[in-house]
Amino acid sequence: MPLPTARILGIETSCDETAAAVVSDGRVIHSNVVASQIDLHAQYGGVFPELASREHVKAIYPVVNEALRQAHVDIQDIDAIAVTQGPGLAGSLVVGVNMAKGIALATGKPLIGVNHMEGHIYSAWLYLANASPHQAPRFPLLALLVSGGHSELVLMTDHLTYQRLGGTLDDAAGEAFDKIARLLDLPYPGGPSIQKAGMAGKDDAFSFPKAMLEGTWDFSFSGVKTAVLRAVEGLQEQGRPLPTEDLAASFQAAVADVLVEKTLLAAKEHKVREIVVAGGVSANKRLREKILSQSTRPVHIPPLFLCTDNAAMIAGAGYFHYIQEDFSPFDLDVLPTWPLS
Repeated sequence: MPLPTARILGIETSCDETAAAVVSDGRVIHSNVVASQIDLHAQYGGVFPELASREHVKAIYPVVNEALRQAHVDIQDIDAIAVTQGPGLAGSLVVGVNMAKGIALATGKPLIGVNHMEGHIYSAWLYLANASPHQAPRFPLLALLVSGGHSELVLMTDHLTYQRLGGTLDDAAGEAFDKIARLLDLPYPGGPSIQKAGMAGKDDAFSFPKAMLEGTWDFSFSGVKTAVLRAVEGLQEQGRPLPTEDLAASFQAAVADVLVEKTLLAAKEHKVREIVVAGGVSANKRLREKILSQSTRPVHIPPLFLCTDNAAMIAGAGYFHYIQEDFSPFDLDVLPTWPLS
C-alpha cells in the first residue's frame, strides 16, 4: 500500500546554519536553502553561541521565504511544518522553533518537532527532484551517527523506532577532529582541514591507539586525542618541525577505522539488512571509502550536501511523523539533548 502524499516545510537552526527546505513524501527535495555562518565563527575556532543565535534571527525569515520560492509553492500548499527541536544550542534552536510555531499558528498547519539526529538518519532517504530515485534503506538497519556532538550506533526496526546500542563516552568524532585541527594549527572546521592535510600524509606514520572497548558498542576518542597531543609535544621538545600531514593522516585513520570496524561488527551481531552512515563526519573520505569497501551489506551514505546540517533532512523525518499523526503541541519547547543518550 503506497504511503500518503504530503509536502513538508522543514526548518533547521540547531547550531550555525539557518536552513529551510521543502520535501515531499519524505524523499523528494524541492528546495534546500542553507545560510552558513562558518566564516563568522572561524575566527573563534568554533561556534560562538550568542553570535549564532543573533545571526539566526537575521536570516530565518529570508531563508524560509527563499525555500518556498525555490520550491514554487505558497505556504498554503504546505501540509505541515517540521522543525528541529534538539539537540543543539538552546539559543539557536529557539529561533527556528519560534518561527515554526508562528507559521503553524498563522496557517493552522500541523507543527512537528523533529530530533536533529533522527533528521540525519532520514537524510539517507532523500534525493533531488530532478534526480532519479535510489532504493530507500530497508529495515532492520543500523545507523552510525557521527557529528560534532555525537558518535552513536542506533538500531532501527521500523520508521521512528530507535534503539541506541552505544555512543561516545567522551569526545564525539567531530569534536575530536576540531580539537586536533586546532592543535595542528589547521583552520576550522576541523573535519575538512584534517582530511585535506591527511591526503598528503601517511596514515601509518604514527601508531595512534584505536579504542575498540570490547564488549560494548561505545566509542572513546579521548585516548587518540591525547596520543596526538603527546606526539606533538615530543616533537616540539626535540625542536623538530611538525609533520602535520602525517599527524593528520594517522589521526584520521585511527578514528575512521574504529568507527567502521565497530559498525560492521554491530551490523553482523544484530543481523541488520542495511547500514546508514550519517552526520557531518560521514563526509569524511576515508570513512566513506572504508565502510563501502568492507561492508557485505548495502550501505547508504548521503551526498556531501546532506551530510552537514540542513533542513531537508528535518522535513524528511517530519514526513514520517506526519503520516503517523505524531504532531507537536504549540507549547513545544527546545530539547538540547538526544533522548536516547
